[in-house]
Amino acid sequence: MYIRADHAEAEIRVLRHIIRENPLGMLTTGIRSTTYPFLQSSHIPFVLDVHDESSETELGCLRGHLARANPQSKAFIETLTSEPQPGNTLEDEVLVIFTVGAHHYVTPKFYTETKPASGKVVPTWNYTAVQAYGKAKIYFDSKVDETSCFLDKQISDLSHHNETTTMGFTGGGRPTEWKVSDAPERYIEILKKNIIGIQISIERLEGKFKMSQELSEGDRDGVVKGFASLGSDVGQDMSRMVKLRGELKGQK
Repeated sequence: MYIRADHAEAEIRVLRHIIRENPLGMLTTGIRSTTYPFLQSSHIPFVLDVHDESSETELGCLRGHLARANPQSKAFIETLTSEPQPGNTLEDEVLVIFTVGAHHYVTPKFYTETKPASGKVVPTWNYTAVQAYGKAKIYFDSKVDETSCFLDKQISDLSHHNETTTMGFTGGGRPTEWKVSDAPERYIEILKKNIIGIQISIERLEGKFKMSQELSEGDRDGVVKGFASLGSDVGQDMSRMVKLRGELKGQK
């Protein structure tokens, strides 16, 4: 990912927070196969495991699962059965991309300082993204206990995270969360045979907030006001984010 200095986010705890708040990642792989495409991507939700939440350097580990019928899953299984790898870990690294829901086109009309002065402005797009790179271990043999245990924990932890964090079902004055145990055990066991697990030990974590930080204060203020004037929820979110990232830049 191209990251200019103005847009870079180097604080690992911030990047971990983005992943947890936006757990739907795009898993991208390059696997040589005579049967399946070399490049494949799947949108799947992930759980991020971190041993020490206070750590400013720990990258963590991503856990997810895919449908066994997914061609990407089939490529995993093909390569690991034809050329077995230690611990069923893919030889080449994989990439998972996470993006924040609030992103938007930026019209040159927002640049209230530069546009009237010189007209030397062009459109762009503001967004926030995190890219995680690492080696992936695949849990695909439904006959072994390791796979069953991984999938049990994976689907339980993923459901708990999204029921409580994404949906806010925490009990008390809110509804209580749905749990995997609420479904028939036999039904879950059948579903487990139709999915595979993936665990990615993150080796590189990159993030960027492309929120007009490169602009002059006058133009950035124009973007803040421009987004706010849209009268939409995403416009308000973008206005607040541009303002916040501009203030953080000023503090550095």
